[in-house]
Amino acid sequence: MLLLTLGFVVVALLLVLVVSAATAVHLDRKRLVALADVVALDAADALADPGYFAPGAGQGDPSQGGIDLSDASVRAATETYLRDNPAATAPFVTVRVLEATSPDGRSAHVRLGAVVRVPVVGGILSAWSDGVTVEAESSARAE
Repeated sequence: MLLLTLGFVVVALLLVLVVSAATAVHLDRKRLVALADVVALDAADALADPGYFAPGAGQGDPSQGGIDLSDASVRAATETYLRDNPAATAPFVTVRVLEATSPDGRSAHVRLGAVVRVPVVGGILSAWSDGVTVEAESSARAE
């Protein structure tokens, strides 16, 4: 009877460890989604003030300035935000910009990838990998 009870206790502890590790990875993915939202919003807001506030801007005449997002400006704003805000990337082992584009010139689409550490069982898994890779993407539109 003692051996059966010990077996059930070990199985229950392993179940608790697996559930807590999965929950931690899920929460880190949620943090990455929030970071992607902030970065996409920052990239959509990264407009040149003179072009945005020019007379007639955004009225359909491209020669009058207005919203002008490009793939290069979105990528630059994304990388600048991640570089200038190290606290935002602190929970992750690494954060990479997988995609930073402006599909229509008015919106920013950002896709981030990160490696997260798995708590408690991460030491056991470190022999095979540095962590779990998660991805998140977000879009923001400049109006």
